[in-house]
Amino acid sequence: MQRLVLLACVATLICWPTHSMSASPKKRILVVTTTMGYRHSSIETAEKVIASLGATSGAYEVELATVPPSDPADTPAYREQVRAMLDLKLQPAALKQYQGIIFASTTGELPLPDGPALVQWVRDGGAFIGIHSASDTLHGFRPYIEMLGGEFDYHREQVTIEAINEDASHPANRQLPATWNLEGKLEEIYVFKNFQPDAVHELVALDRHPNTRVPGHFPLSWCRDFGRGRVFYTALGHNEHVWQMPAFQQHVLGGIEWALRLR
Repeated sequence: MQRLVLLACVATLICWPTHSMSASPKKRILVVTTTMGYRHSSIETAEKVIASLGATSGAYEVELATVPPSDPADTPAYREQVRAMLDLKLQPAALKQYQGIIFASTTGELPLPDGPALVQWVRDGGAFIGIHSASDTLHGFRPYIEMLGGEFDYHREQVTIEAINEDASHPANRQLPATWNLEGKLEEIYVFKNFQPDAVHELVALDRHPNTRVPGHFPLSWCRDFGRGRVFYTALGHNEHVWQMPAFQQHVLGGIEWALRLR
């Protein structure tokens, strides 16, 4: 009898650690694609790709914060819809349910319910991911721009590029070649102002102006620690065909997972 009791105890001790090592729950990400200015036609593609990457990788699940514009887009009713949606999704109490927030091709002065609370949420350990015109958003709210690390200045006609992989060891860049040409396809390339090279870690850059080809340094993607949180930004993603590129998808996924501290 004592032997049976001992064996039962041993079995319990062996099984208990296995049970305790169950898989961690998926991270929860809010994907904001609301626009108060220009609205990219690639937004719907971006939403689908980001959600698919989360489902395929098992890293995160997505909740959308978007208000498709009516025709015409800039109406009092549309602005009120945006304000009400952001009040619901981005109020300080709501932020606690997310581990990451993505601004994907957002534009304009979004009516945030509490801008300082959003920046503090990142500083306190949240993951913020900005894609394409996230840098052309909230120009009037300087703490956001300072957190992001750079601000959209202008772009000209779409071009082909040869971007330099600045850190092949970073999760966002591991699948990229040393020189990345986006499969030779056209893309809208941003030039930045108020860029903070000493505050960020550059990931992808050009060594010449995208349009004039004059030699210089032109960042396209970077990341940074921000307090206890992390920020990842990529300026690419204007066109649908860029979102459909496996290399770009892995660039975005690697950046998201890095910001969530999964890699």
